[in-house]
Amino acid sequence: MNHCIQDLLQNAMERLSESGSESPQLDAAVLLCHALDKPRSYLLTWPEKIPEPEQIDLFEKVLARRLQGEPVAYILGEREFWSLSLKVSPSTLIPRPDTERLVELALDKLSVVSGDVLDLGTGTGAIALAIASECPTLNVMGVDIREEAKALATENAARLQIANAHFQAGSWFEPIADDHKFAVIVSNPPYIDETDPHLSQGDVRFEPASALVAPNKGLADLDYISEHAREFLQAGGWLLMEHGFEQGPAVRDILIKLGYDQVSTAQDYAGNDRVTLGCWT
Repeated sequence: MNHCIQDLLQNAMERLSESGSESPQLDAAVLLCHALDKPRSYLLTWPEKIPEPEQIDLFEKVLARRLQGEPVAYILGEREFWSLSLKVSPSTLIPRPDTERLVELALDKLSVVSGDVLDLGTGTGAIALAIASECPTLNVMGVDIREEAKALATENAARLQIANAHFQAGSWFEPIADDHKFAVIVSNPPYIDETDPHLSQGDVRFEPASALVAPNKGLADLDYISEHAREFLQAGGWLLMEHGFEQGPAVRDILIKLGYDQVSTAQDYAGNDRVTLGCWT
């Protein structure tokens, strides 16, 4: 039986809806574009066109993975962040739109303070590469404990031809020279409590737990970074950290107790507490 693009999309949308996808229409379109190797506009222009059998086979294969709950970004091997197309893998978190708020706030501070930038727990390199792409004269360093994350971030920098971002493997500040000072330190560390029921739902089931979960109700890594960042920030430098929507008060408390000034929490695009920042003077 021959299936045109419109039929394939409709059928896939219905199956994805039943499987619990939060964006069945988008998922179906993105996966079909991948199978056809065509842009989204093609689906709208040629709804009656019947794809080749091998294209339909590929679509069914990638659709089956999505029906099992696997994130679209892992199926396609890429995700867009800050208009940069990044390669992703199951060894790293999938960059999320909320994290673009962290980039915005960091860029805001970098318009006032000058110096190197450090991104801790860099994963795909998303945050570091976004900042480096906007500030080509600055030196941006990303650190991740996983060697495969460092390799992926380095590959993303090369693909995007961003020459001012460099990546190291190691635990938090471990690879940084003792005398290296930064104008801005950013991090989207693990901050989910290990008992959080959301860990068994949606895309996060497929993401590395080490990049999601932290002890002490999700605050352990935020606490560690806050304490040790003081040794690596230049006078007047800023620490900015992404966290869970209920953690704003706790993270502000951590920074204030450690002696940071101008401590505040910024909201994401949905109005939830998302990034807490403080200045080290």
